Amino acid sequence: MTLIKSISGIRGTIGGRSGEGLTPIDIVKFTAAFGNILMQKTGLKKIVVGRDARESGEMVNNLVVGTLQSIGAEVVDLGLSTTPTVEIAVPLEGAAGGIILTASHNPGQWNALKLLNAKGEFISDAEGQEVLSLGESLDFDFAEVQDLGKVVNDSSYLQKHIDAVLALEYVDVDAVRGAGFKIAVDAVNSTGGVFIPALLEAMGVEMIYKIHCEPNGKFPHNPEPLKEHLTDLSAAVLSNKADLGIAVDPDVDRLVFMMEDGELFGEEYTLVAVADYILSQQKGNTVSNLSSTRALRDVTVRHGGEYFAAAVGEVNVVTKMKEVAAVIGGEGNGGVIYPASHYGRDALVGVAIFLTHLAKIGKKVSTYRAELPQYFMSKNKITLTPGLDIDGLLAKMQAKYAHEQHSTIDGLKIDFENEWVHLRKSNTEPIIRIYSEGPTPEAAEAIAQKIIREIEEIIS
Repeated sequence: MTLIKSISGIRGTIGGRSGEGLTPIDIVKFTAAFGNILMQKTGLKKIVVGRDARESGEMVNNLVVGTLQSIGAEVVDLGLSTTPTVEIAVPLEGAAGGIILTASHNPGQWNALKLLNAKGEFISDAEGQEVLSLGESLDFDFAEVQDLGKVVNDSSYLQKHIDAVLALEYVDVDAVRGAGFKIAVDAVNSTGGVFIPALLEAMGVEMIYKIHCEPNGKFPHNPEPLKEHLTDLSAAVLSNKADLGIAVDPDVDRLVFMMEDGELFGEEYTLVAVADYILSQQKGNTVSNLSSTRALRDVTVRHGGEYFAAAVGEVNVVTKMKEVAAVIGGEGNGGVIYPASHYGRDALVGVAIFLTHLAKIGKKVSTYRAELPQYFMSKNKITLTPGLDIDGLLAKMQAKYAHEQHSTIDGLKIDFENEWVHLRKSNTEPIIRIYSEGPTPEAAEAIAQKIIREIEEIIS
């Protein structure tokens, strides 16, 4: 059993002992702590809750909603929803904040509390530490019976989210309708199976081939939208001669496309393609995290903008985007953040922009993909002896490559002329993650193995 408390929220496997898994006790104490902090800081009592379709969702939702009532909060329960939908709902409701019940791409035995502030954005690391501290201390009171909160069930946000996406300046419904796209969708039997087809229908897509779109939480494959998990989508694209395949994770904040030839467009390239279109309409800056493809930088420069890198983590990317007034940004895991909509990864926004782009250029997806800057990524890790000074190890690697362009805002990233390598220590395991990218798969792997050998030499 596992319980992880981090900047990404409080997540864990369902069952087991308190503090070792995500048990009802853990859910109640951290929900109560967060709700109390929100109400004290904002003076507001309204809190929005939504969940993905995983099998533990109903149980977790009942605990969260009941706990919020017990501290006097007024709950707006969206029911089956998506992470970006809850992010949009919080400011529209004038709420103190929100809680999304999802473990994102984690397997079905996991669930989590993702915590949002009054802007509908993820809370900061410092705010997260405050929640954890109060949750562990239990230094708060519950409401008297006459002060218990009420619950409003609101199923209107599916349509409100779609309406908001279609109203975006650079989304062209008429162009998409006129293109006559045939699209296959794999939503891993979570809420994307409702939200993505509804968006496509609203954009005039008449031929939609739905696989794994029943929101019953029974994940038919590993829910992380990677190539090896999307063989059913590939088969559906090919058998139906579809123009495109779309895959999302359980909470619909990560987006991956499948080309008409059954091959993956590449999760790293979702943001690149969306940015390519937005920057063609509006000159500006972009941001992604240090472990994302260099292709975004190339596309940004080509359109006359400036690219900036942030530490890994959505909160860090959003902070940097605000700092440099980026018009588009996100992460290389298929996460698109479009400030004109809201500061959160949103697969619905990504789908609408990509389809508009595809309709306007009038090319096959594979043809367009071949025109983008070509890079290939390799992901490795080194397991370390517990107690090893990882910070000291990274400092030695930094000294070794001091003559190369490098960044230390998140581990160590070394930018060579044609490749880059990013070294990050894990917050949960005694390992160093080693991401690398190059102009060919062989180049990416070669530079990674060179760095691994050098690290092993330092350790020995």
